[in-house]
Amino acid sequence: MSRIGKAPVTISKGVDVAFNNGVLQVKGPKGELSQEIDSAITITIDNGEVAVTRSDDHKNSRSKHGLYRALIQNMVTGVSEGWKRELEMIGVGYRCKATGQLLELTLGFSHPIVIQLPTEIKVTAKAEKGENPTITLESHDKQLLGQVAAKIRSLRSPEP
Repeated sequence: MSRIGKAPVTISKGVDVAFNNGVLQVKGPKGELSQEIDSAITITIDNGEVAVTRSDDHKNSRSKHGLYRALIQNMVTGVSEGWKRELEMIGVGYRCKATGQLLELTLGFSHPIVIQLPTEIKVTAKAEKGENPTITLESHDKQLLGQVAAKIRSLRSPEP
């Protein structure tokens, strides 16, 4: 049995978890998330905990057992506390500026790069004299936050 999968997920105060028709919905003060759950996985909610169990011992079911438990934990943490990523821009002449949902990056190309960020992500850019500029991304959705951070990092690969 999966060590991660058999541990129950504790529901924080102010977070509502509902499971209907194979879709798990988590609502909290920071936002709302939903996730489709595979039919081989069973979700039970009681006493402020979410338990994840699998119906059989096939390889596919075993692999999804710990996965869905981790996804549910990330959802509960995200809607209650939120997730945060800090990206430090290291390079001569690198600059960043955030206005609303637009992030403008100067990465040594002949033109600035402007990125339109999803509405679920809050961005701040800090540039102090003598220090590297930093971009701070905050969201309740860990998956989306990691995807946007990876997209920003891919715009200019590090020099050897």
